[in-house]
Amino acid sequence: MDLILLFKAAIMGLVEGITEFLPISSTGHLILAGQLLDFWTPEKRDMFAVAVQIGAIAAVIYQYWGKLWGALIGALTGDAQGRRLSLNLIVATIPIMLIGLTIGETIKAYLFNAVTVALALIVGGVIILWAERRKHQTTCLEVDDLSFKQATLIGLIQCLALIPGTSRSGSTIIGSLFLGVSRKAAAEFSFFLGIPVLMGAGLLDMYKMRHELHTQDMEILGVGIAVAFISALLVIRALIRYVSKHDFSAFAYYRIAFGLLILLTWGTGWVHW
Repeated sequence: MDLILLFKAAIMGLVEGITEFLPISSTGHLILAGQLLDFWTPEKRDMFAVAVQIGAIAAVIYQYWGKLWGALIGALTGDAQGRRLSLNLIVATIPIMLIGLTIGETIKAYLFNAVTVALALIVGGVIILWAERRKHQTTCLEVDDLSFKQATLIGLIQCLALIPGTSRSGSTIIGSLFLGVSRKAAAEFSFFLGIPVLMGAGLLDMYKMRHELHTQDMEILGVGIAVAFISALLVIRALIRYVSKHDFSAFAYYRIAFGLLILLTWGTGWVHW
């Protein structure tokens, strides 16, 4: 058993858990962390960056089990509220799944690099600052009240997250604010949207590499997923408290500063990304 590799997997899991639900791009941070740590082979590293998200999504399921179970039962029994939430999640998931299955591998081949991540971090940060300086009229206070139209548009906005460095949670939450959704409802719907999208993507990548994964590889994945679960659970609880009192400007400044740092180190050759 390679203890150093397991330790690196734990660090990668921690990075995923902390960044998945913050508007700072978990995929972008995982790409950078993987390169800095010289983690695994490039192919397995890219697979790990997707598969480890299963741990973060498991944290969402654990935290919101009651609401999610209620939505499922409601959809099956005809309860209007449960059926609405279930339908909204399905509709909002379709666009990114179609695009991901169609050009997902092409995106990985051409955009999974430090420069793309840096540019997306900076552009996203500027957009967040612009969005936070605008006044938004709230028409939807709770995630259960989200309309079919709002869910559809959020699903389309989520497709931007296929570009590493964009942030799935950032794009969906900020997009939701423009659609009249409260910060709390926007954050929760973003959490829920990640369940089918990230769980499906992680399992699909693991399936594609099933012939190259060995027992030790599964142990490495297991460590990363476990650490991601614990850290993501803590972040989810903290973020819900945070968004009730603050905006996302702090994350925007972080994105811009980090993106500029990446470009600086890349341009000067200080770090070979």
